[in-house]
Amino acid sequence: MTSSAPTAPGFTERYRVIQSRDRRFDGQFVTAVRSTGIYCRPSCPARTPKEENVTFYPTSAAAHEAGYRACKRCLPEAAPGSPMWDVRGDVVARAMRLIADGVVDREGVPGLARRLGYSARHLTRVLTAELGAGPLALARANRAHTARALLVGTDLSSADVAFSAGFTSIRQFTETIGEVFGMPPRDLRARRSRASGVAATAGEIDLALPVRGPIDTTGLFGWMRAHAIPGVEVGGDRSFARVARLPGGPAWFEVRLSDDGRLRLRARLTALADLGTLIARVRRLFDLDADPIAIDAELSRHPELAAAVAAIPGVRVPGAIDAGEMLLRAMIGQQISVASARTMQGRLTAALGEEVTVGPEPMTLFPDATAIAERGLEVLRGPGARMRAIVGAAEALADGTLALGPGDDSAQQRARLLALRGVGPWTADYVRMRVLGDPDVLLPGDVAARAGAAALGLPSDPAAFTAWSERLAPWRSYAMAHYWYAAPVTQAWRVSGAESVAAAVVHGSGPRAARSRTTRTATDSPTPSAVIPESETRP
Repeated sequence: MTSSAPTAPGFTERYRVIQSRDRRFDGQFVTAVRSTGIYCRPSCPARTPKEENVTFYPTSAAAHEAGYRACKRCLPEAAPGSPMWDVRGDVVARAMRLIADGVVDREGVPGLARRLGYSARHLTRVLTAELGAGPLALARANRAHTARALLVGTDLSSADVAFSAGFTSIRQFTETIGEVFGMPPRDLRARRSRASGVAATAGEIDLALPVRGPIDTTGLFGWMRAHAIPGVEVGGDRSFARVARLPGGPAWFEVRLSDDGRLRLRARLTALADLGTLIARVRRLFDLDADPIAIDAELSRHPELAAAVAAIPGVRVPGAIDAGEMLLRAMIGQQISVASARTMQGRLTAALGEEVTVGPEPMTLFPDATAIAERGLEVLRGPGARMRAIVGAAEALADGTLALGPGDDSAQQRARLLALRGVGPWTADYVRMRVLGDPDVLLPGDVAARAGAAALGLPSDPAAFTAWSERLAPWRSYAMAHYWYAAPVTQAWRVSGAESVAAAVVHGSGPRAARSRTTRTATDSPTPSAVIPESETRP
């Protein structure tokens, strides 16, 4: 665990949490009860068990390994994921991010260990010592989570559910569901609410995404809309859709805010086995496992930020679907406007991307690194040095010289990026914020963020801005979002946006966000400040 990362609560604190049934801690640990043989989420409505009968586990996998089964009343597998795996940067957190991405299912424990730089035996020992379960058990629990969501949220056959969740056989799927939930798959499916199902087109999967609220959905969708690459992504006020490469082939997905206030994921996949990977990446893209109450509480402790946090609760920091794509997009967008970056990225995609028909309508995959390395100079426009730097980064990604992913060590990733020609501190840190979900990144070279800091009464020159912001660790990435919101260039738009949201609520329709224009003046990277729309006031 990094020195600035918050530590997990002890037994006494956790017991108080389950006494109060605090929903904020759902997904952060589970409560196993020896007298019943079940484990629950912290907010389970059942009677609080006696202290002597309670054991707390950091993951459901550890409870499975200890012989407990999931509670049928609170369904702990339906809780959001733990925010600890984003806050922390140690080997355990990095391993958990990779396991959620499906690395164990695709490459086995040796592949996971190789990515982290450890032997399989040592990695198993480290994970078992801290989490009570090794990588195989953790991957098995992850498959069980995905299977449960499919059983209660779709009409897929049991065979399709099994292979979509990553199981290699129907027998393995049936046995795991029975062990984890204490019932066969058909009985688990029978327990779903009739109101929970959403009619989906044939070949589509439609699932609810658990979220720890509040969440600034308008900000998230506005960010995605403002940065959407033509042909690759489509952004709206309440939805975002795109195509992406997954291990089994191209996939299309849409995240939308439904009328009941929940986020839902609609997807079409080339390979059903990619579903778990897609869910994990979408959760990271929308920062759905964050702990907004803890973050807002810490930032609000500082009077200079209190009003901004109160005005926009639940701010999230967008992640990335693909690490290599994120780096290339950031480099293409250096020192130009958001609109210009989208135009250049759209031109590059039209020339070098692959059209796919996996979604409801044909769309184009963002070009892979090999295509950009081979033909990027034919398509890209701008200063020659910057174009050569982009192509050089693509070459490094294509030949494996540069490897990026959610399991990277933060400091090592930053060093690798800074070693690339044409990548400065802004780009390296921006990519680290987006790819790793690092909650503690500050971008002192961002002019708009410093302007927002000045508007909040904070120091705005880079050195003083950096020094003042140190007190916000480990949440400086979220402070960056508030700095961007406070930038004077966004104020007129934010006021009109707030009026639009209020009017939409009065008339019973969804919130609508006004568009804004920005000019980037950062030293080596885009300034995404003034394109994040007004936040909703409801979760």
